[in-house]
Amino acid sequence: MKIEITVNDIKQFFYCKRVVFFNHVMPVDKKPTYKMEQGRLLEEDLRGLEKRRKLSKYNLENGKRIFSLWMSSEKMGLSGKLDMLIISPKGYFPVEFKYSTNRPQKNHVYQLGGYALLIEEKYGQKVNQGFVYLIPKKEVHVFSITEDLKKEVFITMEAIKTMITAERMPEAAANRSRCQDCEFRNFCGDVF
Repeated sequence: MKIEITVNDIKQFFYCKRVVFFNHVMPVDKKPTYKMEQGRLLEEDLRGLEKRRKLSKYNLENGKRIFSLWMSSEKMGLSGKLDMLIISPKGYFPVEFKYSTNRPQKNHVYQLGGYALLIEEKYGQKVNQGFVYLIPKKEVHVFSITEDLKKEVFITMEAIKTMITAERMPEAAANRSRCQDCEFRNFCGDVF
């Protein structure tokens, strides 16, 4: 059985494995949280602003932006919709917009790594850097996308596929504060 996963699954796996479990093994009716809705609305506004801005926030002089870029790889069994791709003379750069005031975490870096793999396959260009744009703070964080990170993304993809195949609910996130705004909160009976 071939299992297709998304870059968002990779991000969520590092945030809370149960999110991936519920999406693939036990799909349930879920309601987007306030934070998710706000992020979606602000992201739409940001796309409009980004079209008019220079790329200096990303330490780039010029380039082309592609918004909401859907990419898929049958070979990897991976797909996802990237918020923005910057194509410049300096390279190809994935950009993710986040509705958060907290510094980007490990899960965001792995998300960029997943998009880097898709970009490399689609465009045949090596990706060495990516950005996370924090919408509320109007802050850009730059991350190196190393070969080691890309290998770790492949290892994570295999772990996700194994979890889905086994159909065993994983442990809840160790950091229970993550549960507060979770769209699956009502389905984790052992936590609440």
